[in-house]
Amino acid sequence: MIARLFAPAALTLAAALPAAAFDLSAMTDAERSSFRAEIRSYLMENPEVLMEAIGVLEQRQQDDAMQADLQMLADNADAIYNDPASWVGGNPEGDITLVEFLDYRCGYCRKAYEDTEELVKSDGNIRFVVKEFPILGEQSLLSSQFAIATRMVAGDDAYKKAHDALMTLRGDATPEALAGLATDLGLDAAAITAKMASSEVQAVIAANHALGTTLQINGTPSFVIDQTMVRGYVPLDGMRQIVEGQRKDG
Repeated sequence: MIARLFAPAALTLAAALPAAAFDLSAMTDAERSSFRAEIRSYLMENPEVLMEAIGVLEQRQQDDAMQADLQMLADNADAIYNDPASWVGGNPEGDITLVEFLDYRCGYCRKAYEDTEELVKSDGNIRFVVKEFPILGEQSLLSSQFAIATRMVAGDDAYKKAHDALMTLRGDATPEALAGLATDLGLDAAAITAKMASSEVQAVIAANHALGTTLQINGTPSFVIDQTMVRGYVPLDGMRQIVEGQRKDG
């Protein structure tokens, strides 16, 4: 990195030297020592060059990361946006798709819950996709198993009720508590409980984890907002800005 930061100074000095003189391998020890001293002197007299070089390097790194994310999203588009195993809410015909990877026991996911609900509701033109992504232990896994099993047994409307309840659940997500929650929601607790440990439910979670690994997601919440990858919590205003930016770019 240091060599890259020295580049502006080296190029400036090189412009005043013959081409052969800038070939470090062709320099004598004395010439090389003198050249290095000139670089140091230039940087000491013009320290703003370092900040400029750092800014250019950081921007290039950001651009490279953005391009890498765009390629990953394109390569995995069907799994991200069109997976039939993932619940879809909001406006199914919306011009922007918001995908959230979440864990019900994650504090920031709970914080993001209110923001995403408000965003989807107030915008009216966002297609919202939920990816169950339990990573915080046994209760996280049980919660996601419960949500997925609810959808398989009772459908999308029941899933949304379970999703909302899990996001606001107080206390531990034990098997007994989840069975009670199913009953409170008017669902078939026995059928859902039996489904939770099924291979079909496990396959959904495994596929989401595999997709998260591919997308370099290692925390929750993480979002795909149309063509923008967002790893971590973003307040409502920030999400609105990203949505509007996607609409302008689209």
